Amino acid sequence: MKLITFEHEGRVKAGCLAGDEVTVCDDGPDASGWVLGRVRAGDAGPFTAITRLPRADVRLLAPIPEPRRDILCVGKNYYAHAAEFFGSGFDSSAREEVPSNPVVFSKAMTSVVGPGAVVKASLDPTGSVDYEGELGVVIGKKAQRVKKADAYDHVYGYVIVNDVTSRELQKKHNQWVIGKGVDTFCPMGPWIATADEIGDVDAMELVTTVNGEERQRAIVKDMVFDIPTLIETLTATGTLLPGDIIATGTPAGVGIGFTPPKYLKAGDSMCVTITGLGTLENPVE
Repeated sequence: MKLITFEHEGRVKAGCLAGDEVTVCDDGPDASGWVLGRVRAGDAGPFTAITRLPRADVRLLAPIPEPRRDILCVGKNYYAHAAEFFGSGFDSSAREEVPSNPVVFSKAMTSVVGPGAVVKASLDPTGSVDYEGELGVVIGKKAQRVKKADAYDHVYGYVIVNDVTSRELQKKHNQWVIGKGVDTFCPMGPWIATADEIGDVDAMELVTTVNGEERQRAIVKDMVFDIPTLIETLTATGTLLPGDIIATGTPAGVGIGFTPPKYLKAGDSMCVTITGLGTLENPVE
């Protein structure tokens, strides 16, 4: 199933997407929380349909427009990007080029926006906004002290995340929360694909383009720490809850990897495509 939240005729609704058809499952006042409710219930469908609409008639929003907790993010989790970032001069964690343990930080839940939503680079006073296409893992079952062998039992599905970042703010504050938590700096969508929709997770390919120019291309297998390792690490001392989202890191090809850096500017368009998860496109202003 591909779970979506969307706007139709000025109202927020939710349901599922199959090809060019939208199945409306909730058109009531709490529809914005329908997808999160299905995740928390561990319900991957099938779902009861109220009506059906052409996909062209709806505007997709972030599938979980208002996450209940901040997005958990992993830094330097692709080998080539770890080297790229280590040598950029912006890495405040630069003790190791390739980390020996996962580098984990959080991204404000209030930074989440949906497909097609404007990313407000103008909110960054330093003019150093960068893109980071990432695979997001949606937790579907409460997870404590989970071993790698059991990690996928706790995954509800997957979603595209763009970890937009102000590089100068990231560097200035010697940590990553402020530079990555700016309003609109977490585009997410266009849907959550339930785990059964995805075959070989390691074979999923991520491609990021800016204004049609390819900047990033990698497969999930290229990660330094795979998804089971991340879940084991995060639950060794804490608890993941249904609806939590883990952004698993970005590959090489971010703006600061170029000389001079290729920062985002007003009028740019970012597209992140991942196998089975569609394309997340956002304009910049």
